Amino acid sequence: MSNIIKLARKTVQALTPYLSARRIGGRGDVWLNANEAPDSSDYQLDSSHLNRYPEFQPPQIINAYAAYSKLNTDQILTTRGADESIEVLIRTFCEAELDSILICPPTYGMYAISAETCGVGIEQVALQDNFDVDYEAVEQAVLGSEGHIKIVFLCAPNNPTGNMLDQQKLAKLLTATEGKALIVADEAYIEFCPEFTQTNLIENHENLVITRTLSKAFALASIRCGFTLAQASVIEMMSKVIAPYPVPGPVAQIAEQALSEQGLEVMRDRVAVLNNNRQVLANAVSELDCVTEVFPTTGNFLLVRFKDSAKVFKAFANDGIIMRDFANKPRLENCIRITIGTSEEMNKTLNTLKAL
Repeated sequence: MSNIIKLARKTVQALTPYLSARRIGGRGDVWLNANEAPDSSDYQLDSSHLNRYPEFQPPQIINAYAAYSKLNTDQILTTRGADESIEVLIRTFCEAELDSILICPPTYGMYAISAETCGVGIEQVALQDNFDVDYEAVEQAVLGSEGHIKIVFLCAPNNPTGNMLDQQKLAKLLTATEGKALIVADEAYIEFCPEFTQTNLIENHENLVITRTLSKAFALASIRCGFTLAQASVIEMMSKVIAPYPVPGPVAQIAEQALSEQGLEVMRDRVAVLNNNRQVLANAVSELDCVTEVFPTTGNFLLVRFKDSAKVFKAFANDGIIMRDFANKPRLENCIRITIGTSEEMNKTLNTLKAL
């Protein structure tokens, strides 16, 4: 072991980093592995103030996102992607080597990675057989933790299974855990099913936090811009911990344009196209002999369980189609996640499957 490795914290030495789509890589010309949008819009940039530090929370995007989410400006925090929100929440509300977060696997991997990085424990309550949240078990875990479970992360639409939250059961969980834990609803993909947002619960539940991003429906994965929605008391605490200049000036300019009336119209048009492409793909793959299960269609992706995913994954790779393999994850044997792309990309995907 090198001297540098020995200098690192023990938790970091043992840490397995999150394997993002870019870290995993792949070769091909159809990229359907990162839940990215298949298109990008044009934006104008003013470079006359690049010599100045940006605003801590650029008012133009805070105001725009507050209007978009129908919340107050003091209920919004903008971050470097939703991933920074996850980490800041843990750093703000969890004591290292003492507290824990709770996750409901299978789900997004960064909750656990961020907790490990911060020296915070990880408790688990598995999703039910149909991959919905087991709200009673989550409640019992929080109340039985003697105050050590500080944050519960619930992803909806869940990545990768697509399941949503039950608002009535969520409200009951929020009431039961008030003053004991934060319940975080990760709504990275909510633009694809906006009717399922939990923002209307924020007013009456101080312990509800919602994370959002411009990476998916807004097609701005490259600029790393996310948002935290919560009561002002939560935002105030997070503002003590977050970096002094979390959103670069050029990012704020692009985000402001994306959240304009015209930008929102472009986003909604994109969502309509991708939702249609997703449904067409879901209907088609459900008829294939090589498919055993198609998971809920809520985000800009489709999780499919195959009879032999290794064979399918190899066929995709041979045809230059890069997918995300989940077959090695518990309870997701033979599963592949397909990002929804253009009609041409979906047709190519179907042609590969039909040729098996």
